[in-house]
Amino acid sequence: MELFGASSMTAIDCPVGWPDAFLPFLAGHLNFDAHPVLDHDGIEGRRLLAYRETDRFVTGHTGLIPLSVSADRLAHPAMRCAVIQAKIAAEHGPQARDGSGRLAEVYPAASLKVWGLLARGYKGRGTPESERLGVILEQLVAAAPWLDLDGNEDRLAASDDLFDAVIASLTARAVAATQTLRPPDLYAAAALTEGWIHVPSGQLADLLA
Repeated sequence: MELFGASSMTAIDCPVGWPDAFLPFLAGHLNFDAHPVLDHDGIEGRRLLAYRETDRFVTGHTGLIPLSVSADRLAHPAMRCAVIQAKIAAEHGPQARDGSGRLAEVYPAASLKVWGLLARGYKGRGTPESERLGVILEQLVAAAPWLDLDGNEDRLAASDDLFDAVIASLTARAVAATQTLRPPDLYAAAALTEGWIHVPSGQLADLLA
């Protein structure tokens, strides 16, 4: 909370909300109300429960498929993220889920791809993953020679979590500089409830502007 209070923009690499269809589906199941449950029968209906509008937008724009907040490994992190958002709201006021406040949802892999850097295959502690992470770090340093890593290159090359935190912070800078894709009118309402992944609209060099 202290770091949030000292920052003008904070990026978080985790969904800040769930699909709009998901909660009525669960409520219908809880209350033995068949309609909101049967409305999502079949594969297309289940996709509406699994993915948010922003997830579909990111896939269409980058070709990357974000993990589902309701049906994949992000479920537990999203619960913790909801608690973090509640704590931020208690101390600093509620933050809009579309990123128009001081908190923005980001997706490091999408940022890397837009910036022309390798975006896959660096997660994990194996040799191939570590080597690939080292290559991506070299690409980042070459693409952003102005970026001061304060001598932490070895630590970043050894930890995909730390590396993602750097990419998230750079994306936060892009959000603050209005250099990310905002929700189109079609998705504006959903972005306020489900959240919105901010994808850079320019290159790393633009962050110096």
